[in-house]
Amino acid sequence: MPLLHGLLKPFQSWNDLVLPVGRWISIVAIALMVVAILIQVFFRYVLNAALPWPDEAARFMMLWLTGLMAPIAFRRGGFVAIDMVVQAMPAKIGRIVSLFLLFVSAGVLAMAVSIGWNEVTGFGGRFATAALYIPTALDFSEWYRVPRSWMMLSLLVGVILLLIVNIELILRSVITMMGGGDSLKELMPPEEEIMAE
Repeated sequence: MPLLHGLLKPFQSWNDLVLPVGRWISIVAIALMVVAILIQVFFRYVLNAALPWPDEAARFMMLWLTGLMAPIAFRRGGFVAIDMVVQAMPAKIGRIVSLFLLFVSAGVLAMAVSIGWNEVTGFGGRFATAALYIPTALDFSEWYRVPRSWMMLSLLVGVILLLIVNIELILRSVITMMGGGDSLKELMPPEEEIMAE
């Protein structure tokens, strides 16, 4: 049991540190996404002169907030799940089935890391976005076209974070099956439980 707790600690510590940072970045991203959409609505419907960049900026923010929030939801059990079959089973068999499904998820996520890496570093990642630019000079005289790989990096980062959470959940599941579940730290503070439901 101490070996499993020793294996769990780095994954749990990483997730305790990184996922809250991702949450705050996601909050900023959703605020920027709303601002970009409101700018587009104003220019399109009030001034009758649609801008080329707000749609792409909103999409960029949406991809990043999804990549950063998905691991938090997965860790807290916030994904949609059909768990009535597992709940109908005896508790020990249900835990074994859940552990098996976590291993299947780990396999899928490992393949997704490879796909995400290819998207970021491969042929498709070399293209630039259609209309998303960032200034490279303080006086806004020079602009840099955002590479598509920056958008696709959200997929890679999200999948890697999901895989790390998955490994933590596998270890927690094994520790619980071996009778050490009472010694595990809660994944979510009680004041936030309502938000996850």
